[in-house]
Amino acid sequence: MSRVLLRKPPTADIHNNARLPLSRRFASSVTASGSASTASPPPLAQPKSLLRRTATVFALGVTFTSLGFAIMAAPALPALNGLLAPPTDAETLKLFTPTDPQEEEVEAFITNSWLAKKMRSKPEFSESRPHLKMPAPFRTNSLTTGTLMGPNRVVVPPFVWAEEGGKSLVSISFLGSELCGYPGIVHGGILATMLDEGLAKCCLAALPHNVGMTANLNINYKAPAMAESYVVLRATTTKVDGRKAWVEGRIETLVPEGETPVVLADATALFISPRQAAMMANVYPTT
Repeated sequence: MSRVLLRKPPTADIHNNARLPLSRRFASSVTASGSASTASPPPLAQPKSLLRRTATVFALGVTFTSLGFAIMAAPALPALNGLLAPPTDAETLKLFTPTDPQEEEVEAFITNSWLAKKMRSKPEFSESRPHLKMPAPFRTNSLTTGTLMGPNRVVVPPFVWAEEGGKSLVSISFLGSELCGYPGIVHGGILATMLDEGLAKCCLAALPHNVGMTANLNINYKAPAMAESYVVLRATTTKVDGRKAWVEGRIETLVPEGETPVVLADATALFISPRQAAMMANVYPTT
């Protein structure tokens, strides 16, 4: 009786091969096809460590954040520089240029007035325009350097002559038609603001760190201040005691030389240099 040899169905090899690991299946298929039996799969790429990925993300975050701050801060740099290094008195005289006929007329009148020429002849006085010491971006949020300035108000930045040592001060301003309380008459609050600021500027050089805060201000109104007119503020420091300075002053009309001016308001005030004056002087121009 002849023996019959039964061959394993090919599907059995397929099923058995499926149960092998991937690397052995690959080797078996290569051997079955007659290729080299030593072939192996390509190495798998190793993922970056968590530490390296975290460091990369952090570095990118710092870089773009710093770049963003730099872009945002760039417009503020000139203003910051203006606070830390304000212009000198002489430099402020060149920082304003009239832009309309009213400004040109007022600027020329004050510049060529007899009083301005007289004050320039006194070597103990320094001429300046203190409003222009504040950087332009900050002026719009200031009452005296922004809100009250402009056409039909305080038309041009006032001219100021300050005596060395904080002894006395003279200032010339023009008050326009939009500063009125009653029609044609300048509001008394405008005169009070001018006296507060003018008397303070007078004594600052006599106080520690050139910083003073108003502790007391007494005003007497003497006559109506007419709009569209030039006025003169005069102030004198009467006493200095440590951090305290007492000042008196007045606002009067600007009249031709030799005539007697009309006193519109007079005042006395006490200014005190705060204990944190040194810090304030470092962040804001005071003279």
